[in-house]
Amino acid sequence: MTDAPNDSKATPDAAAAAHSARLASLIRSEILAAGDALPFDRFMDLALYAPGLGYYAAGSGKLGPAGDFVTAPELSPLFGRCIATQAVEVLNALGGGDILELGAGSGALAAEVLTALETAGRLPDRYWILEPSPELAERQQKHLAERVPELLARVDWVQEPPSALRGLVLANEVADALPVHRFCIPAQTAPKDVADAVREILVRADGEGFAEVQATPVTPGLADAVAGLRLPPSTLTGGLCGEINLRLRPWLALLGAGLTAGMILIVDYGYPRRELYLPARRDGTLLCHHRHRAHADPYIHIGLQDITAHVDFTAVAESGAAAGLALAGYTTQANFLIGCGLDRHLNAAAADPETLLDLAAGAKQLVLPAAMGERFQAIAFTRGVEPPATGWCGFALRDLRQRL
Repeated sequence: MTDAPNDSKATPDAAAAAHSARLASLIRSEILAAGDALPFDRFMDLALYAPGLGYYAAGSGKLGPAGDFVTAPELSPLFGRCIATQAVEVLNALGGGDILELGAGSGALAAEVLTALETAGRLPDRYWILEPSPELAERQQKHLAERVPELLARVDWVQEPPSALRGLVLANEVADALPVHRFCIPAQTAPKDVADAVREILVRADGEGFAEVQATPVTPGLADAVAGLRLPPSTLTGGLCGEINLRLRPWLALLGAGLTAGMILIVDYGYPRRELYLPARRDGTLLCHHRHRAHADPYIHIGLQDITAHVDFTAVAESGAAAGLALAGYTTQANFLIGCGLDRHLNAAAADPETLLDLAAGAKQLVLPAAMGERFQAIAFTRGVEPPATGWCGFALRDLRQRL
C-alpha cells in the first residue's frame, strides 16, 4: 500500500454516507449489547468485515486510482513476475501443485503470476483465491477473464483455505488488515510490572459517533501477551500506546494445518518487534486509507475506509513456529524482488523503450528505501519441501532472519 497525504478530509456522497450510518448503527448496537464498550479488535472487525456492510464485505471500489489505495501488483507487473519466479522454485521442488492467494485485491497479482508461470511452463494445477469481499471477487473474475481468459478455468474462488494444499500460499498485504487489539502502558512502568500496568483501549458509543477509553483489560490474555513483548526500559520510560495482533497465531495455524507440503509467503509492511515498538512510534502505527488520503482516525468514514496496523514480523515468525512450520527466510521487499530476478524481468522489456520506462518507474517504487523497498518485508515458511542448492531465490540475496 503506497503512502498517501496525511489528510482525513474526503466527503462521502449521500449513498456512501447512508451506508456508513447503517454500519455505525450496527456497531453501536453491539456496544450496547456488550454492556458499555467493545475491545478495539472487535470494532475493527466489524468496520472491515461485517457482512454486507464492512469495508471489505461491501461493494465500494477500494484499489487503484478511483479507490482508496494502490498495492504493489497495481504499481508494477514486475512484482507479480518476481512472485512467479519464487513460485516456480516451489512448484519445481514439489513436482507441481497449487497456489492459494489470500485477498487477491484487483486480481492483478493473480493475472501476472499465471501469465509468468505459463511462460515458464509451470502452471499450477489450481489457482485458488480466498476472497471475503464479493465486490472484489467479481472484480477479480472480470480482470482475469480479460487478461488470461484461457487460464480462467484453473481459478477457483473459496471462502476458506483448501484442507490439503500442496504448493504455495500467497498473502500480499493481508496480515496488516487482521483486526488488532490496542493497549497503553503508563510512563515509568518497570518491565516486571508491565502485565499489571497494561490498559486496553475500548470503544464506546458517543452520540452518533464513537470514543475511546482506556480500561482494565477485558480481553483474556491481553496483559500477559503485552508483557510477553518484553519491551525495553528505554521504550517504557515515556509510556507507550500500540497494537498487538492476537489473531496472527490462529491465522498461521489455519494456513499451516492445510499445507501438506510447500511454502507460505507473506509480504507486508511492518518491522521486527524491537524496531516496531520504539519511542518514535509511541502512539502506535494504526493507519486508515480513504480516497488516497492517509490518517489515523478509525472513527470516521465507518465502512468506507481501510484500517491497518504495521505487522510485528517477530510475532509472525513465532506464530509460524507454533504452527509447526519451518522459517524459510525473512528480508526486505527490495532484497526479495532483486533476489527473484527483478533486473532480469526489467531487462526483458528493453526492446520496447516506452514499456521499459514505465517498468523502471514502477521498479523504483517497489525497491527504493523511501518508497516500498524497506518498509515492506517478506517472510516465508515451508513444510515438506527442500530449497534449491542455492537457497530460495527470494532470500538468497540477503536473509535478515537474525533481525527477528
